[in-house]
Amino acid sequence: MPNYQSSSVESARKAVAARLREVRLDAGLKGHELAARCGWNKSKVSRIENAKTSPSDGDVRDWCEACEAGVQAADIIAASRTAHSMYMEWKRLQRTGLRRLQESRIPLYERTKLLRGYASHVVPGLLQTPAYASALLSVISRFHSTPNDTPEAVAARMARARVLHAAGHRFTLLVEESVLRFQLGNEEAMAGQLGHLLSVMSLPAVSLGVIPFSARERTMWTLEGFNIFDDRRVHVELLTAQVTLTAPSEVAMYVRAFTELRELAVYGATARALVTGAIDALRWKLPCNNVELD
Repeated sequence: MPNYQSSSVESARKAVAARLREVRLDAGLKGHELAARCGWNKSKVSRIENAKTSPSDGDVRDWCEACEAGVQAADIIAASRTAHSMYMEWKRLQRTGLRRLQESRIPLYERTKLLRGYASHVVPGLLQTPAYASALLSVISRFHSTPNDTPEAVAARMARARVLHAAGHRFTLLVEESVLRFQLGNEEAMAGQLGHLLSVMSLPAVSLGVIPFSARERTMWTLEGFNIFDDRRVHVELLTAQVTLTAPSEVAMYVRAFTELRELAVYGATARALVTGAIDALRWKLPCNNVELD
């Protein structure tokens, strides 16, 4: 599994470092000469150019001014800020609890016309029931030691899901069959979640595909969960962080991966059969042995 802090994020940081190095070379300055003009220790230039140290906005301005290239500062600062914001630690995002994090994402979902999502571990957030979401978010809160506001966070997640019924939106979602089998919450909560998926499949704006265990000769391996927002932005959710990708080449790579994963999925009656099969596997555990399908 790739380490996104050392790949996508590190690539962005190195791109900023390379641009600053080009500015210095174009000015005909050596590293120690630039450091002297900026009033820095001479090692600072080397650390920045080798992406060992991320430059501050002021560092970039001083660098460009010293190289008589002040007009380039704003563009490089923007690139540097993007690289910095790509990797956002969950601890920082969740420091005030999960509710605010859930609410902060609603505008993005509301303005997205085409959302494509892939889930390999849990049911996509937009498709979760309150009971399933409560089980998941309470575990996340405990693991990350965040303030426990699970009921409020669940309510915010349910509010976000209203976009499924709003005009002008399309949702193409994929789940690995394992998502149907990984149990979160008690048996009733899991069975209710699976029943809800059957209901969601009938929504006109939603296409839900299931990649079955039986898929042979996979052309795409199992990936971390991700969402693609209108070919402009990708969110990749890792254990320790959310990675936000906006570089066209990286967004295009995820679009390509999604396209290949979509070819592995089954839809319609075949997908429904996989969901009902997962429900049947839960029936023997249920006290009443009777599952209500949404």
